[in-house]
Amino acid sequence: MIGLFGGTFDPVHFGHLRPALEVLQGLPLDQVRFMPLHQPVHRAEPQAPAALRLAMLRAAIAGQAGFQVDERELERRGNSYTYDSLCSLRAELGEQVPICLLLGADTFRGFLAWHRPAEILQLAHLVVMDRPGTAALPEALDRWAAPHRCDHQESLREAPAGRILFWNVTPLAISSTQIRRWVARGGSPRFLVPDAVAALIERERLYRHDGN
Repeated sequence: MIGLFGGTFDPVHFGHLRPALEVLQGLPLDQVRFMPLHQPVHRAEPQAPAALRLAMLRAAIAGQAGFQVDERELERRGNSYTYDSLCSLRAELGEQVPICLLLGADTFRGFLAWHRPAEILQLAHLVVMDRPGTAALPEALDRWAAPHRCDHQESLREAPAGRILFWNVTPLAISSTQIRRWVARGGSPRFLVPDAVAALIERERLYRHDGN
């Protein structure tokens, strides 16, 4: 059973890594593939170049068993659509391997605005990484999700796609936007990101408006 976790990772931080580890070990998954976006559709363009976002991600997960980087969206031009990436991954893995698309709870709230959301669910399960105290889902999304919800991780192994599982993870109120703003003001990102990522940010002078 494969997990797929997409994002700009601009930069990758512990708020990405810790929930992914808890899902990897808790479901459990055979692996989690981190898939950095080339050109996001529902958010601003990344500030760091693709090559450096990839380097930060590789540095962040180095040595963690079960974590991998998937570069397919960086290699494809144009908008990064999850549907296209899942079609590509299905062609690689076949039709029977369960694929779990990992989503943060806030990201899932906008899922129905994604490109071909119903078809995405035909290609993968959705694992919504939830935190205690998260606000209720919008009514339309809750109604759409209800027939697909399952209560146990074992249900994900019984089918290759089509189910939605809400999985509680440790709440870490960290965001890439917060980190970029902090660094732009001259602050250190240490303890928000792995040390190897902090070193890359410092070495490459990332997110500093004056470039100095």
